[in-house]
Amino acid sequence: MIKVGERAPVFSADAYVNGQVARVNASDFKKKWIVLFFYPRDFTFVCPTEINGFAKLEPEFKKHNAVVIGASTDSVHSHKAWFERDLPTVKYPVLADTSHAIARAYDILIEDTGEALRGTFIIDPDGILQYAVVSNLNVGRSIDETLRTLEALQTGGLCPVEWKPGQETLNKKK
Repeated sequence: MIKVGERAPVFSADAYVNGQVARVNASDFKKKWIVLFFYPRDFTFVCPTEINGFAKLEPEFKKHNAVVIGASTDSVHSHKAWFERDLPTVKYPVLADTSHAIARAYDILIEDTGEALRGTFIIDPDGILQYAVVSNLNVGRSIDETLRTLEALQTGGLCPVEWKPGQETLNKKK
């Protein structure tokens, strides 16, 4: 089972990236934070709200030296058809984990159905998993909270409950 504080599983997969199909590897993002999120399936109801939410905040993630990467167990052809039809503003890579190897490595694969739970993972530039949240299929995640958590992790400080960017950490004065 994957644990926070350990090396994150590396990945390599075909992906739909800004209108193109390309091979995407974890090693492509050296010296960057990776925000990797899994969603269950293309052509569903909750998933596009999250995918669009990440697209809307992608510039904010980039300001924090982070790349957003989506993933599901659907094929790159399914991603392409869905994104071109319903999600044309999405520019970040969306992995096609058809072998289920990545979802299995992150311990979020539902073996019976071959789909992934909603998993959000923040990996630091050294490849260490710093944050992991997994939820069931029917509840979308908070993209704002993911961004807040990334910013908190990047302070290097102790961030109290409800900490917001710009506030002092418990061990550092601004």
